[in-house]
Amino acid sequence: MDISQTSLLNHRTQRPVSLTKMGFGGAPLGNLYRKVSEEDAQASLQAAFDAGIRYFDTAPQYGLGRSEMRFAQGIKRFGRDAIQLSTKIGRLLVDCEPQEVTPEAFVDVPQKRIVFDYSYDGVMRSYEASKARLDVEQADILLVHDVCAFSQGSQEASDARVRELFDQGGYRALSELRAAGDIAAIGAGVNEWQVCEKLLGLGDFDGFLLAGRYTLLEQEALDSFLPLCEARDVGIILGGPYNSGILATGAIEGAKYNYAPAPEDILERVRKIEAVCAAHNVPLIAAALQFVLGHPAVKTVVPGAVSAKEVEANVALMQRPIPHGLWSDLRGEGLIRPEAPLPSEQGSDGSDGGLA
Repeated sequence: MDISQTSLLNHRTQRPVSLTKMGFGGAPLGNLYRKVSEEDAQASLQAAFDAGIRYFDTAPQYGLGRSEMRFAQGIKRFGRDAIQLSTKIGRLLVDCEPQEVTPEAFVDVPQKRIVFDYSYDGVMRSYEASKARLDVEQADILLVHDVCAFSQGSQEASDARVRELFDQGGYRALSELRAAGDIAAIGAGVNEWQVCEKLLGLGDFDGFLLAGRYTLLEQEALDSFLPLCEARDVGIILGGPYNSGILATGAIEGAKYNYAPAPEDILERVRKIEAVCAAHNVPLIAAALQFVLGHPAVKTVVPGAVSAKEVEANVALMQRPIPHGLWSDLRGEGLIRPEAPLPSEQGSDGSDGGLA
């Protein structure tokens, strides 16, 4: 598969966003869980660009601005017009005392604390600050970040953030920015499809960055959300294709699922998927990465990388030929849902998984 092949997000307007089949996610470059050197960060960005990746996603949360600032250096080399760029709103970064820094899962961060704000003023201030850190005049996609129950801690808290977005003008700010051409598309970046479906019932969104909720392990989004996306021409940017790790590592001891140690039922299901992959001489991680692009609503997949070597490995996995028989065997053994679109069904001959 040629990862530089593009699909369109928000082609209902005069300014569609063309996304390469693989994107580059900026969370690791914010020093997620461990420090990444500046040299490795820039080498990762350059390797992605050199491989043909043209969609880059980041957020203020990622290293309290560090990821966006690192992106700025890469964008200077690439040229702003050469890429499609998304960032997010919802977290304002405020100067603070050292003891008040709120790094969340990031290390070696600037001296900032996070203030959640989904109001009109919060959206505008966040976007202006992101543009300054990125050193750009505009982004292509602006996403509402982490209004899901997983990130907010409860369904009640999630509902409150969604109300804040609509009642205090955050959605109006996004709509005005899109109407004025300051951004091309709006959406949300979250860990749950249910809140995406709720947002679609409240506003006109172009797409969603959905992390980990449509994978080889999870296809519940097929019940209602993904059909709704198809019907309304809403695109999915698929993050977390490995479900936090287990679809990359396999069912090893300590394997992570949904950011925690995988329970036994998940480990057993992964073992069965691994067995089918092994029978076709296909690495589990390659099947996991390519599977998600079988769905027509999924426009791009965004795996993580912290080095040029990891970027190159991801590209190689996307280009690895996968026989149709693997997908049909997974379906036949009940390991993927019968209605899940298969990658080989999306192409002309299935010779490379049908993704090109």
